[in-house]
Amino acid sequence: MQGGVEERTDEPLSVSAALALAKRSLESFTVKLIGEVSEVSNKPGYKAVYFSVKDSGASMPCMMWLNRYKAAGVELRVGMLVELTGRFTLYAPKGRMNFDVFGLSIAGEGNLRLQVANLAKKLEAEGLMRPERKKQIPRLPEKVGLVTSPRGAAVHDVLRTLRRRFPLATVLLAGVAVEGESAPLGLIAGLEAVRDAGAEVVLLVRGGGSFEDLMPFNDEGLARAIATLGVPVVTGIGHEPDTSIADMVADVRASTPTAAAEAVSPSLEGLESELGVRGAALSGALSRRIERAFSVVERIAERPVFADPNMLFAVEAQSLDLFEDRLQRAIPLNLERDRVKLRHLEDQVRSVGATLLPRFENQLAMGASRLHDLSPLTILSRGYAIAKDEEGSIVKSVDSIEANEAVCVEVADGRLDCTVNAVHKITIETISFGGDDEQ
Repeated sequence: MQGGVEERTDEPLSVSAALALAKRSLESFTVKLIGEVSEVSNKPGYKAVYFSVKDSGASMPCMMWLNRYKAAGVELRVGMLVELTGRFTLYAPKGRMNFDVFGLSIAGEGNLRLQVANLAKKLEAEGLMRPERKKQIPRLPEKVGLVTSPRGAAVHDVLRTLRRRFPLATVLLAGVAVEGESAPLGLIAGLEAVRDAGAEVVLLVRGGGSFEDLMPFNDEGLARAIATLGVPVVTGIGHEPDTSIADMVADVRASTPTAAAEAVSPSLEGLESELGVRGAALSGALSRRIERAFSVVERIAERPVFADPNMLFAVEAQSLDLFEDRLQRAIPLNLERDRVKLRHLEDQVRSVGATLLPRFENQLAMGASRLHDLSPLTILSRGYAIAKDEEGSIVKSVDSIEANEAVCVEVADGRLDCTVNAVHKITIETISFGGDDEQ
């Protein structure tokens, strides 16, 4: 068929002509189809990639030129569901029909998986999935954040598990949508809300679903929010086989919501067992410490110094007795020696004093004689008198006495109380000898 017109001929055709006719007919229209890759041959040096696709009732060989294959950006693997665009063609030398592929993409869910895989490679290259980046889960968190749908089964599974295993924890619930195009933004807001409310660890969970249902948890923005949240994030998304980008960047990935709740909560039985073990260890340690202390006290009590307290001061007591004996013997000897020395010094003082006294006695006699000569009494005995005013001061000048004043005149054998009738002052002239002027 060519251009929709069937060609007929009564002349027999050669094989080459028949195949050429078939080739023209097959290559006259383009086909788009979906199939599962069953085998792939992409050897170095080939100019094309050869593979087969199949469905439940048929299998078809395909080929794609290498430049088209690289441009498609899809790495073919057995079992992959692909969507192909191309045309049928014949390889005349072998009489074999192939499907010449122009366009290649992953079909349906497969395309989504490719997008997720590419994002995972990108985030992994940035280090968001490195084990050393992931944070440690607190042993006994008092506040647990929970981000999930408020109407799904997951929220009840988590709350029931936490209530059973660790009822002391406070749950901070952020109810958000977990499906749809706006779900990633809601999940990010929920994570930030429970963190700001004081959550020590955050559970990000949802129940099972198809791959398309779980796509909000493959969002790049959500992945970066989990990695930079600042508190540990534990995911429990879907069921055991499901793994999302959120699981990959989370600090802990649990297989289910219930497993996520168990990951952040100790069981009561486990706590009781651990406390019992720790209590026994503490009791044993204290007992051993007390026994060691008791042994030390016993050893100290057995020492001679505690058996006989006098032993504590034995050396000092003997030394004190020795010093006392030496002192008792030394004091009388020193006293006798000091007495002899004192008598010797006394004799020396007497001897020196005997030589000193005559000289001082002569000096004393001379001084007494001079004092006697200068004594007013001696002067009075020679006929002189001393006049004193009413206040008892000696009258040295007539200027200090006026007429009619009372004076007391002392003579050698008594005192005269007198009244001054008149005052006469004697004029004394000064005569100069050997001067230039003559009077």
